[in-house]
Amino acid sequence: MPALVTYRTPVQEDWVDYNGHLRDAFYLLIFSYATDALMERIGLDADSRGQSGNSLFTLEAHINYLHEVKLGAEVWVQTQIIGFDRKRLHVYHSLHRAGFDEVLAASEQMLLHVDLAGPKSAPFNEQSAQLLQNLADSQRDLPAAQFIGRVLQLPH
Repeated sequence: MPALVTYRTPVQEDWVDYNGHLRDAFYLLIFSYATDALMERIGLDADSRGQSGNSLFTLEAHINYLHEVKLGAEVWVQTQIIGFDRKRLHVYHSLHRAGFDEVLAASEQMLLHVDLAGPKSAPFNEQSAQLLQNLADSQRDLPAAQFIGRVLQLPH
């Protein structure tokens, strides 16, 4: 399976700083929209969230800013399932643009399936778990995610 593209957008004028570069916060916005699109792929679209009362919450997100992203650039997010269990989903988003082979930015995220009535963690329903498994299986032959498991620290 080719990489799963979950979001496409041009970099908008109000997303850039005084240098014409994408502001830090808007990388997260782009990755957040990619997570929304992934939710739709695994049966957690707006209608099902309303009916089930379940959603995903972000527990942790790490962003690696790797290359400049400038005003007007057409970018897209590729999403890879790193793993999941009954209640959690570990994903990797990478940001790309045409004509540039390297990853522009990467975000590793841990998401929690939640019953909004609590709110409290809740197991994925059978449909979402099966869709996640199918997606993970289809991505088995993709190259390993490059920017995961990193720790922020100064060398001692």
